[in-house]
Amino acid sequence: MTDQNLFTTDTTGLTEVTRPRLMPLLPGDSLDLEICPVRKNLNGAELRMLAYNGSIPGPTLHVEQGSRITVRTRNDGDVEATVHWHGLRLENQYDGVPHETQAPIPVGGSYSCQLEFPDAGFYWYHPHIREDFAQEMGLYGTIVVEPTDPDYWPAVDRQLTLTLDDLLVEDGQIAPFHRSGPNFTAMGRFGNVLLINGETAFSGEAAVGEVVRLYLVNTANTRVFNFAVRGASTKLVGGDSGRYERETFVEEVLLAPSERAVLDVLFDTQGEVRLEHRTPDHVYDLGAFTVASTTRRGDAAASFPTLRIDPELTAERRSIQHDLERSPDKVLAFFSRMPLLYGADDQTASSYACPMHPSVTSSAPETCPQCGMKLVPSAAEPGDLPESGDDPGGHDHGDGLEWEDLMPQINRASDPSNMIWQLVDRETGAENAAIDWAFTIGDRVKIRLVNEMDSDHPMHHPFHIHGAGRFLILSRDGEPEPNLVWKDTVLVRAGQTVDILLDISNPGLWMAHCHIAEHAESGMMFSFNVARKPEPVR
Repeated sequence: MTDQNLFTTDTTGLTEVTRPRLMPLLPGDSLDLEICPVRKNLNGAELRMLAYNGSIPGPTLHVEQGSRITVRTRNDGDVEATVHWHGLRLENQYDGVPHETQAPIPVGGSYSCQLEFPDAGFYWYHPHIREDFAQEMGLYGTIVVEPTDPDYWPAVDRQLTLTLDDLLVEDGQIAPFHRSGPNFTAMGRFGNVLLINGETAFSGEAAVGEVVRLYLVNTANTRVFNFAVRGASTKLVGGDSGRYERETFVEEVLLAPSERAVLDVLFDTQGEVRLEHRTPDHVYDLGAFTVASTTRRGDAAASFPTLRIDPELTAERRSIQHDLERSPDKVLAFFSRMPLLYGADDQTASSYACPMHPSVTSSAPETCPQCGMKLVPSAAEPGDLPESGDDPGGHDHGDGLEWEDLMPQINRASDPSNMIWQLVDRETGAENAAIDWAFTIGDRVKIRLVNEMDSDHPMHHPFHIHGAGRFLILSRDGEPEPNLVWKDTVLVRAGQTVDILLDISNPGLWMAHCHIAEHAESGMMFSFNVARKPEPVR
């Protein structure tokens, strides 16, 4: 008997998923974007997934800075939809937030919008209704905005876009999603299959001396990726919204959900160059470039050793010195309550254990020194609590990150009724949608983000602000940010305090939220107003 509260996994009659296309679009062009179910074979399992234009990822849009295009979206998927154009400072009415900037697109319905691309860099698009389900099922695509300045980026021979993702597959199907709302809300849905550009392994070719630009985005629901290129020289040149203040050579780059990085890679040796996801406990192989002996030494390779400095961000560095020292305009705390574990009246017990690290025990109801969670009675009757994890590591490193799902049964049992995530305005006490902020174009707002350890489940949160503007990270735990880049998402580790400076430039009603999909769908979001500057009195 079919459970009507579960989204269907049936693949009967579905077309096979295709590879994503590169779609160059000129100013004034139009794009037809269709949301539809597809069939995908993954490690022998036939999966029902969702796709933009039949591919996972969806098409890569290649546009010019300053251009404007029309996108017509048709929704033939499994749920109502919008498309959020992540990171773009576009007209507010086209931001893709349901019931705020547009009505949801019903199944069988269509919607048309106008997109503008004021900033060079790398962006992406994804749903904003049941993001925990629809994005996980394959609805994500990328956007490359080519700068008007031909010297904006360093020289390269070619460029590629890479999406980093994971997928939870059980018994030959994607693990069930409930129509009534998200599950796995405690930690977010971790996958057991890692994906790069929608596949389990990347395969590419390069020549000795070739320089390739990699545009990276983390499209996972909750997993943090630590991406590395083993066997080639790697230079970090850009982030969420354009280039860094200073180009730097790097060994790896950390990306929380929705964060981007722009890496230039010089292939200087014949053989295999592996792409990896590196955690403190494990190195996951994501595929490889095969580097041929054919030598290609051009201008890109000759200029690769040069580390350039961005003059605009250098000027910003000087201008933000006052902002570093002044008090914040807003203080936003990340907080959680977890009735799933701590809902009952205080219980006394002879021993207590951490639900995430069962090896951590105490004779008193203290907090875990490794993750900050409150210990629970370890003598509970069988069935009183969901079974915790097997303590495989992943939050034991003092880095404030959850690399893996350390309490899978508890996480699976969590939903918005028993795992409550909150953004709290510390000035007013308002929580989530009740937060009422208002700004004016031209404001530069210092926001202090405090990820509180005095919380039922302290964990990292990638905090995202829609297209009201863009921000600079001022400091992390009081230490000034060493290398500036314009951002729309920042990773705030458990127990960390991050100061950002939001440059308000776009009028409208704009959303801010945690970009762990299950946390956002649980209500960890709010919207704020940006007004135009009043006209001067004549």
